[in-house]
Amino acid sequence: MKKLVLALGFFVAANAYAATETYNIDAGHSFANFSIRHVVAKTTGSFNDVTGVIKIDRENLANSSVNAKIAVASISTRHAKRDEHIQKPDYLDAAKFGEITFVSTKVEAKNATEGVMTGQFTLHGVTKEIAIPFKVLGFGADPWGGQRSGFEGHTTIKASDYGFTWMQKPNSPVGDDIEVTLLIEGVKAK
Repeated sequence: MKKLVLALGFFVAANAYAATETYNIDAGHSFANFSIRHVVAKTTGSFNDVTGVIKIDRENLANSSVNAKIAVASISTRHAKRDEHIQKPDYLDAAKFGEITFVSTKVEAKNATEGVMTGQFTLHGVTKEIAIPFKVLGFGADPWGGQRSGFEGHTTIKASDYGFTWMQKPNSPVGDDIEVTLLIEGVKAK
């Protein structure tokens, strides 16, 4: 009997996280940061309203998925006039295209904490498949009695792939490559 109890205890401990867990993206602690060439330097900013759902299998990252939304109006480059301009029709056209979305279609695990997530990314009304290398930063209790998860991802997209033409204008001060860093914190669903 003792051996059976020990075996069951080991089985339960080994499979404590075998199931997929669901985390809601915490908009107050998650950021979609970007940088883009501006004249001869780079300008950076963040979208501060990132929401969605992360489903993660800690034992097999390939069983994980993400469905995320970014509110275009939440852009902040620490320059109010630039933020206003970026939301106008000649750039992001926030009135017409209010959300940026990402829906994963595949996850390839490199190891227990790193992988590449592929999915459908929609920006400015155009959907393209992109790949986002990511890291699982960890899991833990928060001060309010909940459980949290942390993730980081990096990728580069081309503005021209999403119908933007600003870089085609003579002497355009803005580049085509947009470097993206995702800093995501999730709150475990109850």
